[in-house]
Amino acid sequence: MLKIGDIVMKNQVVLAPMAGVCNSAFRLTVKEFGAGLVCAEMVSDKAILYNNAKTMGMLYIDEREKPLSLQIFGGEKETLVEAAKFVDKNTTADIIDINMGCPVPKITKCDAGAKWLLDPNKIYEMVSAVVDAVDKPVTVKMRMGWDDEHIFAIQNAQAVERAGGKAVALHGRTRVQMYEGHANWDIIKQVKQSVNIPVIGNGDVQTPQDARRMLDETGVDGVMIGRAALGNPWMIYQTVKYLESGELIGEPSVREKIDVSILHLDRLIDLKNEDIAVREFRKHAAWYLKGVRGNAKVRNEINSCNTRDELVTLLQNFVEEIEEKQQSSAQVV
Repeated sequence: MLKIGDIVMKNQVVLAPMAGVCNSAFRLTVKEFGAGLVCAEMVSDKAILYNNAKTMGMLYIDEREKPLSLQIFGGEKETLVEAAKFVDKNTTADIIDINMGCPVPKITKCDAGAKWLLDPNKIYEMVSAVVDAVDKPVTVKMRMGWDDEHIFAIQNAQAVERAGGKAVALHGRTRVQMYEGHANWDIIKQVKQSVNIPVIGNGDVQTPQDARRMLDETGVDGVMIGRAALGNPWMIYQTVKYLESGELIGEPSVREKIDVSILHLDRLIDLKNEDIAVREFRKHAAWYLKGVRGNAKVRNEINSCNTRDELVTLLQNFVEEIEEKQQSSAQVV
């Protein structure tokens, strides 16, 4: 089992902290498909300290999601520590995670996210300061390096361990790669061998078989799944079952996909108002429909939906059309 500090997960499958996606509505849906740990999308240390209304909403946790890791980012020790203390005392998160992997320029230009990857000494200083200030276990999510000439993954992970960090999640890509190319699992294996704290592998886990292979080839303690779970929480369930028993669970029906997507939508509406939730859910609806034959027209129409009823009617009509075609085909045969 994966254990971080005193927090014991029921399995080795972890939902990655994806920005703009991993709010409570999505996390709870994925948790119900069996994830051992879910991670919240990153929040700015300064926005927490400024009591920004949107940020405060991002700190919401449904108790059914737990255990949960809440991720913060920042480039200055003082504000990062104060934000961590706020999370420690004012949320029910089980773990405080520090982002040092986000590759986008608006984050790195603030000396946050992946910018940390260039300086193991800063990592030690920042992580140790946070560890000393909070009671919850502190972890780090990082990439393997800034670019091919600056890959300090081993030194950086060792700095996290020396500083008192309880685990490292490592994405096997550089900041320059963004989300392109292939993840380097060899460096994940090297990091796992270089530290005694748990290491969670991340990158190119698209199938349950990929998860099994990552565990076997790198020796990591957990597998983090990100983009493969978008619109597809079944990937989490399939992976958990495959790691437990070697059994490959079949794909859901289109109706099952749509039913879960509507549940997800309703949770998002409860979390935010309907107008915001529906606009935000358009991308999720498209993800749920990915791979479904004949989805092009309905995916385009999704973008013009402004209410729950419009979106739900569109999705349900699409399912009924598919089921009618399937029944017709069966009768012909």
